[in-house]
Amino acid sequence: MAERTSKLCSLRQAADLIRDGDRVAFGGFAIYQKPMALVHEIIRAGKKGLTVVGSVNSVDVDMLAGAGCVRTVETSYVGLEKFGLAMNYRRAVQDGTVAAVHYPEILAWDRFRADAEGLEFWPAAYLGGSDIVNLNPAIRRFENPMNGKPMYAIPAAAPDVAVVHVPAADIYGNVRIQPRHLLPQSMDIAVSRATRNVIVTAERIIPTAEIREAPHLNVIPAFRVRAVVHAPHGSHPTPVLSVMRMDDAFFREYAEASATPGRFGAFLDRYVRGVDGHEGYLDAVGRARLDALEEGTGGGK
Repeated sequence: MAERTSKLCSLRQAADLIRDGDRVAFGGFAIYQKPMALVHEIIRAGKKGLTVVGSVNSVDVDMLAGAGCVRTVETSYVGLEKFGLAMNYRRAVQDGTVAAVHYPEILAWDRFRADAEGLEFWPAAYLGGSDIVNLNPAIRRFENPMNGKPMYAIPAAAPDVAVVHVPAADIYGNVRIQPRHLLPQSMDIAVSRATRNVIVTAERIIPTAEIREAPHLNVIPAFRVRAVVHAPHGSHPTPVLSVMRMDDAFFREYAEASATPGRFGAFLDRYVRGVDGHEGYLDAVGRARLDALEEGTGGGK
């Protein structure tokens, strides 16, 4: 039996697995449990021409759009919810530097289900009369062979790489997720089943023996994972269920900085480009501030 190999690596090494022009799916949902440490590293690495494929996106896509890393976004929504509009993304779509391809939220999720099932498309019966069909040439109309009624083929998400942030993982890529979880964690599972190139950032690296003690929580198996990174507070400012609360003040600072390209550039210089990796980011935000956000349960700390 072959000896297993550790997949533990640095953020930079993980970001190097993403090539210019790749199709990338980010786990989490809306403004919850986004893999922001890897998003920052993608920006530092200067990746270009990415297509982000998702269901409901937020600061992950907005930051990458503002940094010039994204060419196309395929999703149902990009916004900051209670903190306002995703202004970097909005400007990029309006000036034509980012192409927005819209899918309804549920069908955007179903695109990952198609990948998991080995299908090239997901069938839908409820898009008739919608401008989504008229404006998205990738959606194809076909006749239901069972009853002759019209249906629509929604192309699979087909991500080259998926990135998720989780409470805990071992060095081999076995991922522990909360036993009672919500949409952000379910999205992590969905994107991880759509590719065998999953990058995992984890609040905590745990022994494999601890994984074995509760195997039902290992919902992302090691064979799908290509890299594991230890990144405490790696979702900041978005929360991790039962591990870390949302940093509302930082989100407001981000939204205000996104009002103009100049202010956003200064924000990136302060927190992303001008710091020494993830540790420098944590220092810039403030360690005491981050510690105060911790929940202290749920497999994180």
